[in-house]
Amino acid sequence: MQEIDIAPARLSAILTAAEAAARAIPPAFPLDATVAVNPFLGQAGEEATTAAARLARVAGVSVFRSRAELAAQVAEGRITDDDLAAALIECPSPLKPVDLALLKARMHAPAPAPRALPTVADLAAEAGRTDWPAVIERCIGLWAGGHFDRGQALWMPAPGADPWAAWRAWASRDLTPEIAGLKGFCAHVAALPDTPERAIARAARALGITAEAAETAFHRLLMDLGGWAQHARWLLWQAEQSGRTDPTLAALLAIRLSWEAALLDQHPELSARWAEIVAAHAAPLAPTQDTVIDAILQDAAERAWQRRLAARLDGPASRPAARPALQAAFCIDVRSEPFRRALEAQAPGIETIGFAGFFGLAVAHAPHGSDVVEDHLPALLAPSLRSTSQQPDDAEQAARIGARAIRAWGRFRQAAVSSFAFVEAAGLAYGGKLLKGAFGKAGKPAAPAPAPRFSEELPPARRAEIAAGVLRAMGLRERFAPLVLLVGHGAHVTNNPHESAYHCGACGGHTGAVSARLLASLLNDPATRAHLPEAGISLPEDTRFVAALHDTTTDEVTLFDTDAAPAQATDLAQVQGWLRAAGQQVRAERALRLPGATPASVAARARDWAEIRPEWGLAGCAAFIAAPREVTTGKDLGGRAFLHSYDWTADEGFATLELILTAPVVVASWISLQYYGSSLAPTAFGAGNKLIHNVLGGIGVIEGNGGRLRAGLPWQAVHDGERPAHAPQRLTVLIEAPCEAISQILARHPQVAALFDNGWLHLMKLEGGRIAARYRPGGGWRDETPPAMAA
Repeated sequence: MQEIDIAPARLSAILTAAEAAARAIPPAFPLDATVAVNPFLGQAGEEATTAAARLARVAGVSVFRSRAELAAQVAEGRITDDDLAAALIECPSPLKPVDLALLKARMHAPAPAPRALPTVADLAAEAGRTDWPAVIERCIGLWAGGHFDRGQALWMPAPGADPWAAWRAWASRDLTPEIAGLKGFCAHVAALPDTPERAIARAARALGITAEAAETAFHRLLMDLGGWAQHARWLLWQAEQSGRTDPTLAALLAIRLSWEAALLDQHPELSARWAEIVAAHAAPLAPTQDTVIDAILQDAAERAWQRRLAARLDGPASRPAARPALQAAFCIDVRSEPFRRALEAQAPGIETIGFAGFFGLAVAHAPHGSDVVEDHLPALLAPSLRSTSQQPDDAEQAARIGARAIRAWGRFRQAAVSSFAFVEAAGLAYGGKLLKGAFGKAGKPAAPAPAPRFSEELPPARRAEIAAGVLRAMGLRERFAPLVLLVGHGAHVTNNPHESAYHCGACGGHTGAVSARLLASLLNDPATRAHLPEAGISLPEDTRFVAALHDTTTDEVTLFDTDAAPAQATDLAQVQGWLRAAGQQVRAERALRLPGATPASVAARARDWAEIRPEWGLAGCAAFIAAPREVTTGKDLGGRAFLHSYDWTADEGFATLELILTAPVVVASWISLQYYGSSLAPTAFGAGNKLIHNVLGGIGVIEGNGGRLRAGLPWQAVHDGERPAHAPQRLTVLIEAPCEAISQILARHPQVAALFDNGWLHLMKLEGGRIAARYRPGGGWRDETPPAMAA
């Protein structure tokens, strides 16, 4: 084992900085179960302007909208002087302009574009003819694509293979760097220490990186690796969920540092310039006045939108006293808001409910025809139940063989290299299918899987306890319709690597069908119902639950296991008619936003293999509202609000409110900030251009045939080709509950409070269906009566 002559205190400081840099990287979930991730997750503990200074230094990106765009909104009257003044007053920074006139003057002066501090590779590229950042990106990408492959290639690394040892074996034989001009690189790699931690320490010493400079210098290099660093962060995330750790992110940092040290060794003339950059990394992170001004303008734009929202929230509708004919519980996903509104408009006796799409069942599910166990729950939670759709007969084995063949064929068709061989092999035989797909005639959804069931037999009392807890959290305690639909959601699309990103985030990037069917079977089970009164819930004898799936791309709703609904319940044919009519209304509404769409063509986009915008997903998401449905009934919120049903007067001890703030609100913030980051900083946090995507290793996508893995949302998911489809703004959380109760929960959960205290989310209190108070960073509240809506 090679020794490193480094003082223990300095070694500890360097490794602590490496750990901090690793934690600053957001995880990127693989394509088969993509969930939205807050790209600023590692900066949530910092005030937003400080995080902006950090990301300008390490990635060269801005986290606020451009002044020119917001100045145009001021000129149009969408942002008023009152909005600007309120944002200016609330800004705590001493760097803010002294008055509104100066703020408006600075608004018209362009801010300097942020530039990341250069790496040694950048300096070497400037000094010579070789594009070293591109060489490094390609070399690391080629190795990483093979090492992290999840079954797309013919060869896969052994489970648990050491990434540092694997890279050293690869790089010590790869002549690409030497051909490009980096002499002796193979020997340099062969002489590296045998652990990534020791390699990090050695490279830091060779590069003169001080303990003060190390954190952002390391963060800069990890950002340079793009999606590869984010995939490694996901591996660490997964390991920590089960009490383990993972060395991959440390290995990637050591790899990138090894390149830096080799380049500086070959180019000693860069030492003086590099020392200046190290000194810049050592400087404390502090926002500039331009950053503060941009933050104020961003806040003003968000206050302008809140003002328009407040004008719509003008008080609750009356709740009918009669028993509803139908209740339908939808996921809180913003795409459910237009459908709920349309469904309620079909008949007076229809009520809808908003609840997280996993319906409170944290299950690890073994699907039919697969050996893979899927987590159908939010990424923040760990599974507590197990379920399966597998069948105990020969049909299951046949299904597994068929599923494996389909997966293998799909990977062969999508891979960066084998896709060309696919065209050669399929030839004209595949032409008919391509033509059908081009006209929206192919790619129909698969038949529903066999009904899921819990893998272990739960005692009836335990089943009743689970069922009662879910019903209480949904707000269903005493008033039940004869028929209650449990509506999960998913999105059927064709030829889209990011399909799982359109599914239910609360279900771990899967559809909500499994969760809805499990809960319906639980609630219809006679043994469960017999024990429900002991758990505090009394279901009417005639109430039955039916699971359903809302396809958000076609706005069609599929009902499952309808034999659970007896003849005396609300007529299913009538319910299906209501659902079809609601879907037709929503398709007409969505067609206005989708480029080139008509109400009649919206559904066909799901079956078109060439369609790059089959739907908008959650683009436009801007608010999270936890309140009784009466607060938002009949109000057109434009598909921009997560709607969670909540009645604080029935929430004993505010347990449900605590659950909402610590789970659904956080998940919604991840979604909102992913769209925010992919829109404002697409080079750092976006997946790039769909038109040149290739799937790599089943993990993610690359642009073209090599380079960085791209995480986040594709550009076509947030832009219509002419203008943004998503307005980047931080989520506004509105909760109808006492301020004291909200504040007490935040005090118990400082990580959640930090999202509001540091300016990543807004928090407002509703009272009587109207905005009544605004949370102020640090825990205070300010009474707020919204001004009249601007014309």
